[in-house]
Amino acid sequence: MALTLDHIVIAVKDLEQTITDYRALGFNVLQGGEHPGRPTYNALVVLADGAYFELIAWRSPSPGDRWWELLNQHGDGIVDFALLPPGTAATVSNAQDRGLAYSGPHDGGRLRPDGERLQWQTARPPSADLPFLCGDLTPRALRVPEGDARVHPNGARGVLSLSIAVDDLDASLARYRALLGETQAAHIGTPFVLPGAGARVATIALGTTTLVLTQPTQSAAPHAAGAQQLATRGPGPFAVVLGTSSPAAQTSPAWGLDQTHGAAIELAVA
Repeated sequence: MALTLDHIVIAVKDLEQTITDYRALGFNVLQGGEHPGRPTYNALVVLADGAYFELIAWRSPSPGDRWWELLNQHGDGIVDFALLPPGTAATVSNAQDRGLAYSGPHDGGRLRPDGERLQWQTARPPSADLPFLCGDLTPRALRVPEGDARVHPNGARGVLSLSIAVDDLDASLARYRALLGETQAAHIGTPFVLPGAGARVATIALGTTTLVLTQPTQSAAPHAAGAQQLATRGPGPFAVVLGTSSPAAQTSPAWGLDQTHGAAIELAVA
């Protein structure tokens, strides 16, 4: 079973305001719950393809937590993303055998507002250009609701692409090959320079989602999104394109970062 996109983490300082603002953008936002043993709580935007946005906030400072540090230093925005493994322990072991030092599995969980306790295991990557892993111990449908929860007034249906800023594209691709294994690594594209963008990129197809690894070139403008990401937050995800069933999305104005709480999100007709 292949690794697929599980979720994208958006750290915010005011979760209730973020929920209100995302609903105003046409998203169906669900209350997520509390993380026992951690000062975090969240809300979810679940898409029809099974991926979701995790909107996460902190009830108290958490020095040393990379996500909290990014939020504290740079404000709201995308801080990480996760892949769904067929088995967390086996995926970690296979990656380690190929020379990639993922740590874990680490036990985690969440207490939903209805009292349902969820359990999962995560694994952490050796560098921020890579995703973490999040595999369920309780049924995934408890963590990622199905049905009407995945229907959004703005027509958003799934993650078409996720852009990831990297310092060294070739080194990052080597790490992704070690994570994905021979079969899935066949879906990694040949790197190329994107004309007029000041970036060298490569794509990785993960089911219906494409990861776009982006390394700014020397000609990149300082305000280019990938260059800004590396200069401030460092390597990691910085922009998302969602597929929509609504043709009106093509004529809608682009969302400002103030509306999305620092997350560069756009809609495109799939």
